[in-house]
Amino acid sequence: MNSTVIGGAMLPHAPQFFTMPDTEDRETVGRVKATAAEIGTSLKAMTPDLWIIISNDHAEQFFHLAAPPFTVHVGNEANGTFAGRDFHWRVPSEVGFELVRQMYRQGFDPAFTSAAEIDYAIGIPLTHLGITDPVLPIYVNAYLPPQPTMERCYAFGQAIARVVTAMGLRTAVVASGGMSHFPGTERYAHPELAWDNAVLEKLATGNLKSLIGWDEAALDQSGNVELRCWAVAAGALGERKPDIVELTTALHGLAHDEEMRREYLTNVVAYADRFRLTAPQRAALLALDTPAIVAMGAHPLVPFLARMQIERQRRD
Repeated sequence: MNSTVIGGAMLPHAPQFFTMPDTEDRETVGRVKATAAEIGTSLKAMTPDLWIIISNDHAEQFFHLAAPPFTVHVGNEANGTFAGRDFHWRVPSEVGFELVRQMYRQGFDPAFTSAAEIDYAIGIPLTHLGITDPVLPIYVNAYLPPQPTMERCYAFGQAIARVVTAMGLRTAVVASGGMSHFPGTERYAHPELAWDNAVLEKLATGNLKSLIGWDEAALDQSGNVELRCWAVAAGALGERKPDIVELTTALHGLAHDEEMRREYLTNVVAYADRFRLTAPQRAALLALDTPAIVAMGAHPLVPFLARMQIERQRRD
């Protein structure tokens, strides 16, 4: 049976996206938001029946009384606040309960809650994606040892895919978390970027299962404990390549970065080589073929702005 998990995304949830201290690079934040909005537009265009977001809990709700490895929200709604923002999403309660029942039959024993709140780990990705439909939150214990292994997280995601497929629900899966960071420690200002890039290089080829190769010691040392959420999403998605994220990033640079436009105009082939693109995506970028780019799933505004800025800079 073909999976009804039709797509998904793995996004960061750094609280600075909303608090915006002076230390934040506004341009980088803007690029992240724009890319996330593009991803949200593409996912919404698939018209999923069900949205699932997989997130860690920052030792706020599942700590004093119990710390289950996986928890499914089965309430009718989920609320929360952060940085002066109020979060509210409806929750498909019946689907949540049925998922718990069927996961038991799949050999998993998730906890369930009707009262867990939404913090920035859920609120930021959903806001950036522009999701207003009902969402089913699933919490993963990423912080309190002993945590579930990456293999168990991936298998949990595979089981989710089997259940929603049996239910006939076209499902979009969003993972929140990562990458390397060390909150509350002196290493916070020094993320393990080389480690992060090595992980992303494998994911970019479609090898989502590569996440299970990292054990808890490696995750702890690199500040990547939240990749457990990504592993759940990877299991649900299976092996598939990212779609237009790289193309969108390339176009967004042309639309908003003068230096990147200069590079494009100096050597368009070298500019295209910076990004992991399929042959059709590469051809569309080289020609700034807006109809072709839109047909691939990009929001029309992105190639429009890129082409407009390139033409303006050519005139200058």
